[in-house]
Amino acid sequence: MSLNELIKQCAKNDRKAQKEIYQLFADKLFSICLKYSKNKQEAQDNFQDGFITIFNKIGQFKFKGSFEGWLKRIMVNTILLKYRQKNVLNLVTEEIPEEVIVDIDDDEVSLDFLLNLIHELPDRYRMVFNLYVLDGYSHREISKMLQIAEGTSKSNLARARAILKRKIELHQESQQSI
Repeated sequence: MSLNELIKQCAKNDRKAQKEIYQLFADKLFSICLKYSKNKQEAQDNFQDGFITIFNKIGQFKFKGSFEGWLKRIMVNTILLKYRQKNVLNLVTEEIPEEVIVDIDDDEVSLDFLLNLIHELPDRYRMVFNLYVLDGYSHREISKMLQIAEGTSKSNLARARAILKRKIELHQESQQSI
């Protein structure tokens, strides 16, 4: 069955078609959930909620553009909606710290270590960091997605970078003293 036919069958609540769509895209969508979640358990919850939303809205897909892109947007929006409902993204001040430059010694800092540091960021910082740095959204787009001011987005990004810089520097110092 073609992807377009699977989508049409999913819109009719065909469980076999839903299972196929799930199997085709589960890994990619779960990696998105891991990126935007604090831990694996939260990622699994977000993943489940996202797929429920996908199957509830699949009839709205217009067969224009990438279906995978549509799935990813639904998944990210589902996660962001949960965070907005928790009010973890609101920041009282919009004072924007200076741009932080992070100098990384590739021999001392692994990708896994960096990803773990990103996961440790407070929710509001991690969300903005991921959207801006990893997914390439502008502050204007992020402000609309998260329902925060543009200045808050910039401030959260700067604070995320400052936290990451401090942790990387501490790690590099500890590696040098060994």
